[in-house]
Amino acid sequence: RTSDALLTPRSEEARLNGLCRWSAHTQGLQAKVVEDFRRRLKYFFMNPCEKYKARGRKPWKLMLQILKIAIITVQLVSFGLSNEMMVTFKDENLMTFRHLFLKGYKDHRVGSYALYTKDDVYDHIYYIINTYTNLQNLTVGNLAYEMVDGEYTALSVCQEFYRNSSIDPGNETFDINPHIEKDCISIYPMQSFDNSSALLTHINFILDFKSVNLTLKTINLQTVRHHELPDCYDFHIMITFDNRAHSGKIKVDVKNDVRIYECRDWNVEGTSDENDYLLLSFDSVVILACFASLILCTRSVVNGIQLQFVSRERSLLMNFVNGWYILIIVSDTLTIAGSALKIGIQTKYLTNYDVCSILLGTATMLVWVGVIRYLGFFKKYNILILTLRAAFPNVIRFCCCAAMIYLGYCFCGWIVLGPHHDKFRTLDKVTECLFSLINGDDMYATFLKMRDNSYMVWLFSRLYLYSFISLFIYMVLSLFIALITDTYETIKHHQQEKVPVSQLQAFIAECRDQPESGRYQTDEDSASCCVSPCCCFG
Repeated sequence: RTSDALLTPRSEEARLNGLCRWSAHTQGLQAKVVEDFRRRLKYFFMNPCEKYKARGRKPWKLMLQILKIAIITVQLVSFGLSNEMMVTFKDENLMTFRHLFLKGYKDHRVGSYALYTKDDVYDHIYYIINTYTNLQNLTVGNLAYEMVDGEYTALSVCQEFYRNSSIDPGNETFDINPHIEKDCISIYPMQSFDNSSALLTHINFILDFKSVNLTLKTINLQTVRHHELPDCYDFHIMITFDNRAHSGKIKVDVKNDVRIYECRDWNVEGTSDENDYLLLSFDSVVILACFASLILCTRSVVNGIQLQFVSRERSLLMNFVNGWYILIIVSDTLTIAGSALKIGIQTKYLTNYDVCSILLGTATMLVWVGVIRYLGFFKKYNILILTLRAAFPNVIRFCCCAAMIYLGYCFCGWIVLGPHHDKFRTLDKVTECLFSLINGDDMYATFLKMRDNSYMVWLFSRLYLYSFISLFIYMVLSLFIALITDTYETIKHHQQEKVPVSQLQAFIAECRDQPESGRYQTDEDSASCCVSPCCCFG
């Protein structure tokens, strides 16, 4: 019994000693796991140069992004010059059509060309028809009639009118059937009329809403000087005589719908298809570079998400998903789509110049904005990125509140001042005008335009404009600037004091291993076990 009594405390003491040794071993193992995880996090947030020092991995993404900046910019400049020639050619032809088909046109402001008498209307229609039938003897451009199945397409003179209308302003009576009918006649090239009377007997229309439709063909030869093959153009021209208001003023406008396509038979001496092949090869290189960048950045995003799952801290997702990689992925996607569309335009299968320019222009903008990420590796340049990132949520909330006041002023200005002021005539013009006023543009002209209106409208316009300018320039903009300035001062203070600005940064800062220490050469998966968030960040 005595021996049993002595053995019992000894066995209890041995058990306690074993538990202590197991607990110490567990705590040491857990500390090692946490330290490995901390080192892995520090490596994840290193810049490419530090990663090269830590593991000797070459910064392929960095070199690829630099290459992309060069080739995408060259591609954009090449396409921009071609697009500029196309737009200039279209605009100059539209101006040519206005001078050819509008009698006495003197570069009027768009929408200001109008007619006021019956004789002027018929005289202008007669002038358009005779100009069209004798076009090749008048124009100095490369214009020709369109031919379909061996026949010239006709010029169409159409009239839209109410099915039945009887209007007597003297007796203040009217009887109208609102159903609109359309009646057209066709006039072919080389068919001329001696005078307006012969024309009137041919078309015998009453004054209502008229339109003249015609199609002309031409070739853009200026591209030859830039070693590009000329394109063929179809111009579908519509000249409208708008009398829908029946106010005595018939507004005349020329609209132009363009179709671009490859010419059937071409021959340019001293040139070959070599330039086209070079351009297509260059666009293919751009697509391959962007596709490789897309794969690398997508892999980095996936690795960040996996690392976030290891930490088990869902609230830190945006710290592991690098926003710059998302920006690059969007840029690469737009560049690939724009380059494919550009290849279609060069091979004349597509003519979507506007869509292609939007895709390539947006992609190039994002690529150059992404350069800020690499400047951020230097402490003196990093403050801009940190300020933008920290101020962005507060700026969005502030803008949402300010937008409510702004929209209120927009609707009020549109409904009250719209009938009396050109800048408030439509809702989109109101938003543009008020935004210009916030930036101090064209203030006096906006005030001056309201002087010729009724006293009540004039007084309201003064109260409206003074209150808007005072509210947004002196209060809203000042608060907006103060919001960003306060964020900047906070970031600057943290940088000077070298204080971690987030809990994650504080956790990583406990790792003192330098990139040159060689401790980052271990297997990446060694720290892939689950680590409790309270252990890591708590």
